Amino acid sequence: MEEHNEEVQRPNPYSNFEYDSALSVQAGVGSPDQVNNAYLERVRAQRQQAVDVEALANGIRQGNRTMLSRAITLVESTRYEHQRYAQQIIERCIPYSGKSIRVGITGVPGAGKSTLIEALGKHLTAHGHRVAVLAIDPSSARSRGSILGDKTRMESLATDPNAFIRPSPSAGSLGGVARKTREIITLCEAADFDIVIVETVGVGQSEVAAHAMVDFFLLLQLANTGDELQGIKRGIMEMADMIAINKCELDPTRAELAAGQFRNALHLFPMPDSQWPTRVMLCSAYTHQGVEELWNNVMEYVTFTRENGYFYQKRQEQNLRILSEAIENGLRDRFYNQPGMEERIAEMSQAILENKISAYQAADKLLESRE
Repeated sequence: MEEHNEEVQRPNPYSNFEYDSALSVQAGVGSPDQVNNAYLERVRAQRQQAVDVEALANGIRQGNRTMLSRAITLVESTRYEHQRYAQQIIERCIPYSGKSIRVGITGVPGAGKSTLIEALGKHLTAHGHRVAVLAIDPSSARSRGSILGDKTRMESLATDPNAFIRPSPSAGSLGGVARKTREIITLCEAADFDIVIVETVGVGQSEVAAHAMVDFFLLLQLANTGDELQGIKRGIMEMADMIAINKCELDPTRAELAAGQFRNALHLFPMPDSQWPTRVMLCSAYTHQGVEELWNNVMEYVTFTRENGYFYQKRQEQNLRILSEAIENGLRDRFYNQPGMEERIAEMSQAILENKISAYQAADKLLESRE
């Protein structure tokens, strides 16, 4: 007999039977886009709209915080059109500025600047003052970003209706302040804030720019930060109108010793132009010890310098400094915004890397180049 190896095909009784299987893939809900396209279109439309300069300036003068924040954002922006609008707003606000008391607070990182500002700010608002705090946050040299977290440290002051807190990145600016801090002070004064507090980055020894834009400069120190010689070496002490030893509640004895060392160091400095001898006091931002005394000293200084004319002289010097800085910033911006300058800089950079030209020669060629 012949054997058949062909496999017999049998009908499948389940071929026409529909059923659900645990292994089958069910159609799910489609994932949404990462970014809301409608939101992006709305943002693009807002950016393309012309800024209503008059509305922003009027809103600032009426104390509208939203308008003030929008104007500060324009001031801090690096876009050319934003800068043009910002200057127009500032020009309209200048006649309403200059009536506040400007206080600069600096100190080493961890000295308690933010905590002291909150304690001082709450004390001032309780006495009917309107306080604006400009907190300058250091920018990363690598990522160029800033945390801007000082507002979270002043949680109580941030919710005070008579206080306004604006963190700003230093964005590489030296001197402990941001590049546009002067303009922001003008806007805050036009918004009827009678006290403006500038919290610097806290670099320690090079905060000349911060000193040149405030009326009273407070240096915050801690105990055990060095001997008298170390105090003399710190150039920042020459600019301080007052030195406060913070966190004195931790060790009162050491705090008193530190205050004595700073007083001895100050005797070696010449009398400041204001004729106001720099004072040293103890304070505690945590327990509010010395906060009222600190502000009383600020008011004594303001009264003293107004009587001898130094207060107004310093304001005029600040205006002249604004002129020189505006010229420098304008020249720098115009240089980099020249058509084709980015390509020329790239060419010169490559030539420097190939040792075809020195950096000084390349800089001279770029400065001499014209379209």
